[in-house]
Amino acid sequence: MEAVPKNKPTPISLAQHTYWNLGGHKSGNILDHLVQLSASRITPVDENSIPTGELLPVKGTPFDFTSEKKVGISIGEVGIGYDHNYVLLEYSGQEKSGLNHAAKVKEPSSGRVLNLWTDAPGVQFYTANYVNGVAGKEGAVYGKHSGLCLETQGFPNAINQPNFPSIVVQPGEKYKHSMLFEFSVE
Repeated sequence: MEAVPKNKPTPISLAQHTYWNLGGHKSGNILDHLVQLSASRITPVDENSIPTGELLPVKGTPFDFTSEKKVGISIGEVGIGYDHNYVLLEYSGQEKSGLNHAAKVKEPSSGRVLNLWTDAPGVQFYTANYVNGVAGKEGAVYGKHSGLCLETQGFPNAINQPNFPSIVVQPGEKYKHSMLFEFSVE
């Protein structure tokens, strides 16, 4: 994704919002999907879901996806589901096309695997918490937790948090971040 401000410093943080259910569009929820995120911290949020400026270690919390675990294992401990920015600033140790490994998702029944690579500093992990009765193809109806999103991005609220990586792009400079989705079967 790219953008270039014309005449003023501009905060830019583009993100895609693709929903994934590796079991297929009629397979129900994603609570049995296995997820691993290359992040040891999140940006916790306040009561309005705005990041507070802290960087919270995930180890030993329901937010810990540093090793593969089922989405549904701890989802009840984080309110209605996951909708949090994971900090990808630490190098994952895995690289492809100049991008760091950010996430792995596996659907156990089919063995389908999604790997995500990016150069963005964060990834928003979202579990379709507000999806309710959305009509899909072939008569499918999508409900809560029927998909998950992995949104590579700058940190939300970075414009107000000086300790977050800056999202301000100067006139004539190019904002750019890349992501690569790789699919396989295990």
